[in-house]
Amino acid sequence: MAILEKHKILEKNATLLLVFSFLVVTIGGIVQIAPLFYLENTIEEVEGMRPYSPLELQGREIYIREGCYVCHSQMIRPMRDEVERYGHYSLAAESMYDHPFQWGSKRTGPDLARVGGRYSDEWHVDHLMDPQSVVPESVMPKYAFLMDRRLDGDHIGDLMKTHRLVGVPYTDEQIENASADFRAQADPDGDWDAVLARYPKAQTRNFDGQPYLTEMDALIAYMQMLGTLVDFSTFTPDASR
Repeated sequence: MAILEKHKILEKNATLLLVFSFLVVTIGGIVQIAPLFYLENTIEEVEGMRPYSPLELQGREIYIREGCYVCHSQMIRPMRDEVERYGHYSLAAESMYDHPFQWGSKRTGPDLARVGGRYSDEWHVDHLMDPQSVVPESVMPKYAFLMDRRLDGDHIGDLMKTHRLVGVPYTDEQIENASADFRAQADPDGDWDAVLARYPKAQTRNFDGQPYLTEMDALIAYMQMLGTLVDFSTFTPDASR
């Protein structure tokens, strides 16, 4: 009862209540934030994760430019219905090179975190050209114009340098060969071995069937790698985190 009586003093004195509320919030904040200063990294390292290849990075820029994140999320929550539909729940490491991340907040269309390899390149081309031709009930707009927009990759190295400034570990070698790797990844006559040496598991082929490199190539290259880098059959969560 004595404690309750003392608590009434706080309830009746607005200034005192404000001061003690501030103290409680401050202590709670310190307890949560202070340990982070002693950790080198709060993201669990996962085998297989790497920075985007130049073509994938350009495709991601197109994905963001066209607002794909407005209707599609890239985060599978650890709930049974989501895991059964989309695959293994998303890991923090899968977004460690994303600036900004593409978790999303709404799903007008399905989640795309594991879309890589689920559909053929031809399906993606048809879907982007005319979504209703493959999904009749879709409300997605047409993106056929991507097929007509050519890319040369001359400035992709500058984009990679910008990402390196915010922590993406692109090497000098990767940046130096950025334009060559950009063009080679979708070129059947390109040096695919060099691309794969720098970007393991990168998809290497002509994605849209055109004899020249287009924004369609870049966007499909990006989507076809989503969710393909981590081998979840051998993945074991770090229990110490």
